[in-house]
Amino acid sequence: MRALCTKKTAFFIIIILVIVMLHNAMKTVKSSVGILPNSVKFVISDRTLVKSELDQNVSDNRVNLKYILQWTSPHNVPFVYMGKGQEGFIERKCPYTNCIVTADRSYFGGDYTKFDVIAFAGPELSYTYQQLPVKRSSHQKYVFASIESSDNYPVCSTQYNGFFNWTWTFKLDSEVRWGYFTIRDKNNAIVGPNKEMQWMKLEDMDPVSEDFKQELKTKTKAAAWFVSNCYTKSKRENVASKLNHELRKYNLSVDVFGKCGPLKCSRDNEDDCDKLIKSDYYFYLSFENSFSEDYVTEKLLRALNNNAVPIVYGGADYNRFMPDGIYLDARLLDAKSLTEKMYELMNDPEKYAEYFKWRNHYTYHRQSESVETEPYCLFCTTLNTEEMVKKTTVYEEFRNWWNGPKKCQISMFF
Repeated sequence: MRALCTKKTAFFIIIILVIVMLHNAMKTVKSSVGILPNSVKFVISDRTLVKSELDQNVSDNRVNLKYILQWTSPHNVPFVYMGKGQEGFIERKCPYTNCIVTADRSYFGGDYTKFDVIAFAGPELSYTYQQLPVKRSSHQKYVFASIESSDNYPVCSTQYNGFFNWTWTFKLDSEVRWGYFTIRDKNNAIVGPNKEMQWMKLEDMDPVSEDFKQELKTKTKAAAWFVSNCYTKSKRENVASKLNHELRKYNLSVDVFGKCGPLKCSRDNEDDCDKLIKSDYYFYLSFENSFSEDYVTEKLLRALNNNAVPIVYGGADYNRFMPDGIYLDARLLDAKSLTEKMYELMNDPEKYAEYFKWRNHYTYHRQSESVETEPYCLFCTTLNTEEMVKKTTVYEEFRNWWNGPKKCQISMFF
């Protein structure tokens, strides 16, 4: 009987010890919320603090959420590739991943004034009627977003004057830059493109190496053009046709690849297409489909990164994108003069090689190559830049800023 009592007493003591240990463990968990493992997320309130598994921005691993509402369709560019919630920023390994994206206007019980950003896709404002927000908070940024040319997608309504705080476009004075490429110097520092560029002068650049000159000697053909949009606002197809007509006098041609020409080079084999330019062609037509300030797309990279001299045609000031003396401009030279210049360079290897001296000092990169310049990452980074968020900015004359002063006709005003 005595042994039985002793066993019962020991059992109860064990039970009490287990309860005490569990109680202490729960207290420890509650007091260490800020140091949960990185795989755990929790929201302290509906829009205050979050623990993100990829957050490396704040020392205590807690970061303010930034809420972004896509007011226009999430299925059109640039929103279609933005991702939902945080996923787009996490997948891209952005420096900041605390931005939350949604197209659901009822997210905060229908109170869209709680969002940090309300974003509008430019092309939808151009040709479709939009019911706009009827109320806004002072902390909110209304953002105009477009990767498309303003020449193709003008926004002529006066109702947008004084409406937007930020823009997210290819224009070089946008708060968030959606350029098509980045320029770095030989130390890998980002130097452009910018409205004001401090380029080295061509005569001060280091000479082209003899090995590189040998690479250029494989070229035998005049110009290549990869194009799929055959009828454009800029009428670039007409310029290419006139140039080709003049080149025929020298038994040369513009070789057109893609839907608009007889030659084929599949987009499934981009590397092979690039190698073709690099080995065979002296020039590449970097022709834009429309004229807009700062609208210079990746077409320029196809020439610059494949040892071809770009022949440009667009509405930009190209000195914001390249040093003088490394390209030809089809808006400044008529077809006859342009052909004569091309022929001259093709028959003067030393002078042609001079067009590549920039390679000793600059490199050109797609923006998506680095999270530092990736457009979606930049958007979230800007939202986390206190100076930018606190600064008051309003596009009072938005229509003129986007379209230029003469683009919109009186009949289009409303």
